[in-house]
Amino acid sequence: MTPSKFVRLILAALLAVGAYGAGVAYAQNKAQAEEMEKAERSAKAARQAEELRKAPQVAVPSATVPVDPTNIWVLHLSNGGAVRIQLRPDVAPNHVARIKELTNRGFYNGLVFHRVIEDFMAQGGDPKGDGTGGSELPDLQAEFSFLPHVRGVVSMARSQDSNSANSQFFIMLMPRMQLDRKYTVFGRVIEGMAFADAIAKGEPPENPTKIISANMEVAAPSS
Repeated sequence: MTPSKFVRLILAALLAVGAYGAGVAYAQNKAQAEEMEKAERSAKAARQAEELRKAPQVAVPSATVPVDPTNIWVLHLSNGGAVRIQLRPDVAPNHVARIKELTNRGFYNGLVFHRVIEDFMAQGGDPKGDGTGGSELPDLQAEFSFLPHVRGVVSMARSQDSNSANSQFFIMLMPRMQLDRKYTVFGRVIEGMAFADAIAKGEPPENPTKIISANMEVAAPSS
């Protein structure tokens, strides 16, 4: 073997050893970095858990409540049925108070469901019957809550302004979770959902279903 070939072999061997050492060092450094990142994540999770433990505990209202006759809203429809709705003053007190006030005034009597979309919702409560009207009362501040927009839920309609609900409402015919915490849920149908399903469809319907009359099932006791 000539001296030049021997030198080349030595250099190749040294380079191979160096590359192996570098690879081992890289793997060790990577493993150490991953271990440090894992430890940091664990420490962060522990800190968050401790903060949650120390945070004040807030009572969350139940998804269901006992039936209270003074909070049952009844819509008598022109399709021959009545829809009974359990109102939720525990999560939307101002909206429930508005519904009760307008109902006691007879505001909803004779109004139509002007926007009804198959497998979505039925909207009513507009004295103009075209989606642009409301009562003379001021608009309400939003009362968004944890309650989801599942089938049978009754929620307040509004414009693009979150604080623009007034008198219009809609009954969910099918779930639409994308509406959650964007519209104020104030009740849920507990009886007569078949009649809600039968509300005439259209935007607007050709022959819209009317609210013949609306009433509270039992008047609240006078204070």
